[in-house]
Amino acid sequence: MSFIVIIPARYGSSRLPGKPLLLLAGKPMVQHVYERAITSGADKVIIATDDVRIQTSCSAFDAEVIMTSADHPSGTDRLAEVVNKINCSDEQIIVNLQGDEPLMPATLVHQVAKNLAQHESAGIATLCEAITCATDLFDPHIVKVVFDKQGYALYFSRAVIPWDRDVFSNSTEELSADAEHYRHIGLYAYRAGFIKQYVEWPPCQLEQLESLEQLRALWNGARIHVASAKESPGHGIDTEKDLQRVEALFEKQK
Repeated sequence: MSFIVIIPARYGSSRLPGKPLLLLAGKPMVQHVYERAITSGADKVIIATDDVRIQTSCSAFDAEVIMTSADHPSGTDRLAEVVNKINCSDEQIIVNLQGDEPLMPATLVHQVAKNLAQHESAGIATLCEAITCATDLFDPHIVKVVFDKQGYALYFSRAVIPWDRDVFSNSTEELSADAEHYRHIGLYAYRAGFIKQYVEWPPCQLEQLESLEQLRALWNGARIHVASAKESPGHGIDTEKDLQRVEALFEKQK
């Protein structure tokens, strides 16, 4: 199986400006992500950025960097520019690994690529893990997913899905013993041809309401295969609190 990992790394984060360059255990965050990606079995790992400061930092640890437009409305649009620049065949598998996931295991990067390779009818492959506490289920920052018996996504939402009517009408403090709930892990594999098609579709209403790009694919009839992650993906970093938590984990490992 051949796959390429592309790591979008944007400087202008609203909550943590310059996020890819923030230091964790003495290294820029994006370097941790890159080092995990290169052990995943990928044929190539590329960092896609719109900022020369990130380019300079990544070049210092010998990463391949491709400069992209600063005007892309989404990370997928940034991927599409890279795919066109490196002349990927339509069947080439591309894994989109976010630059703020310094704890993402290499095994999951490989798993999501393999998942797509094994499901020819899927336009996208992604991962999930079981939700085990009500606090996570009711947190709108944690995206939920439901899927059919073959593992193809039915819907993604920031709301609680499925809604356990009998249990939640009485209490939202604990989960039902019978209902299954899953958290979506934001790690994607695409075929290059699908990425080119995806960015031609205009954003749909569901995508805009939920602020979830993958709903554009479902809206247009594409299939998304969802597999249970073989291990926990660890914490991504969106806020200063996340940064401190991950830094503490690195210190503990040392």
